[in-house]
Amino acid sequence: MTGTTPDAGLRVLLAEDSAILRDGLAALLTRRGHAVRTVADGAALEREVARAAREESLPEVVVADIRMPPTFTDEGLRAVLNLRSRHPALPVLLFSQYVETRYASLLLAGDARGVGYLLKDRVADVRDFVEALGRVARGETVLDPEVVTQLMGTARQDVALERLSAREREVLGLMAQGRSNGAIADTLHLSYGAVEKNVAAIFTKLDLPQDAADHRRVLAVLRHLGV
Repeated sequence: MTGTTPDAGLRVLLAEDSAILRDGLAALLTRRGHAVRTVADGAALEREVARAAREESLPEVVVADIRMPPTFTDEGLRAVLNLRSRHPALPVLLFSQYVETRYASLLLAGDARGVGYLLKDRVADVRDFVEALGRVARGETVLDPEVVTQLMGTARQDVALERLSAREREVLGLMAQGRSNGAIADTLHLSYGAVEKNVAAIFTKLDLPQDAADHRRVLAVLRHLGV
């Protein structure tokens, strides 16, 4: 996975119970040069990764729905948690219609590098999905804004968050989505320097160490938020 570029062909393992969506995504990714294997449920996902591990050819990114057979509740997400416990560096992208805060929090609570969570109904452009896939494969954290909102909502009882101003909360939400300071400045129509000051204030108020790596600061913030 080291050195993967956005345009490089990736080994993708896709877990999706809907045959139409599964075949459509597989065709879409194959046309873009990726090697795609597919499964239809969480148990098959775990078996396929175990087989690939024995052959020393783990997928470079796993894409998984959350609700899959047999109960259509959280099989996909629990399978992903099991896989990350066995292969902590395995990049995973959850692609679902639902926000499952409990297990998503567990997934992000450890080392959340190479973790993504996108909502199917909110991906309007194929390029956005493909870009997110590449970012996750490269070890970045990619979260849909709605996922961030709901995860942050579960942690609002944290007293430290009450120290943040309204603007700092906005910046924190964008940080948790993996946005750079420049992207945050563009989104909130602030100067780059103003964003830097807000970020520094967030780290100070939440007692978080500053880190030059953007994905490191996202992980630190998510951990502090209890997600």
